[in-house]
Amino acid sequence: MSVRELVVLGTASQVPTRHRNHNGYLLRWDGHGLLFDPGEGTQRQMLRAGVAAHDLNRICVTHFHGDHSLGLAGVIQRINLDQVPHQVTAHFPASGRHFFERLRYATAYRESVELTEAPVADDGVLAVTDAFTLEARRLSHPVESFGYRLVEPDGRRLLPERLAAHGITGPDVGRIQREGSLGGVGLEEVSEVRRGQSFAFVMDTRLCDGVHALAEGTDMLVIESTFLDEDVRLAEDHGHLTAGQAAAVARDAGVRHLVLTHFSQRYSDPSEFERQARAAGFAGELSIAQDLMRVPVPKRQSTTHAPSQG
Repeated sequence: MSVRELVVLGTASQVPTRHRNHNGYLLRWDGHGLLFDPGEGTQRQMLRAGVAAHDLNRICVTHFHGDHSLGLAGVIQRINLDQVPHQVTAHFPASGRHFFERLRYATAYRESVELTEAPVADDGVLAVTDAFTLEARRLSHPVESFGYRLVEPDGRRLLPERLAAHGITGPDVGRIQREGSLGGVGLEEVSEVRRGQSFAFVMDTRLCDGVHALAEGTDMLVIESTFLDEDVRLAEDHGHLTAGQAAAVARDAGVRHLVLTHFSQRYSDPSEFERQARAAGFAGELSIAQDLMRVPVPKRQSTTHAPSQG
């Protein structure tokens, strides 16, 4: 069954709290599982969330600060302990390869799984599959950091009334899909464009071109909002975003569902992040991330009803 959802494993910045684990986010995209920024304790959070090592196909690390990467050791060893039968690919900033290697081999264990290292050195496409294209964009943080964007290729949606008008029924429906035409009728005459869905993951960064490029037109944007707006100077100094800044990015990019996360321990009232996001003018779906929350990717829209991204 097709499932597209975000499983939130942890939401704390810098240090865990009694209610928030270090970062960790699993994107289920049909039969693919992408684990983003596994901080300390991710393996246990996976257990609590019902996520198995077998669910992982890719690990994407934005940067090598501990709250985004200290869980790598446990996750990689669990992948091997459970003898995951498929290849797992790890993306991470190339400049931090030595950190990745240290975490991968932090202790002794038996390697039984093909873990492919695919470091990110610059903006661009990282992988192309039948289900999606995975891209990276450089962010602005004290250490090298990259955000990730997943884009499904456009497809076509068959229109029953047009098929009926051309007398196309039964097995011929499958034929025109596969072959592109049937009896002089082109596929475009009996279908409409089905815009591919998209997802972006933006962690520790100041406002920069990469943030806007990643967010543009996405169905779901997961983005850090470490600080509230009154602490914007702290955010700038430490290479982070405020709730209002993150929401303004989503507003201008036409994001459908905004997920704010990576909250500083200094704040005790999550509702203030929601209030500031709405005050910034974001009117779409909004989630203030909590540990073990599941957030469905919005259902796709037809081209006819999709919001303009111009």
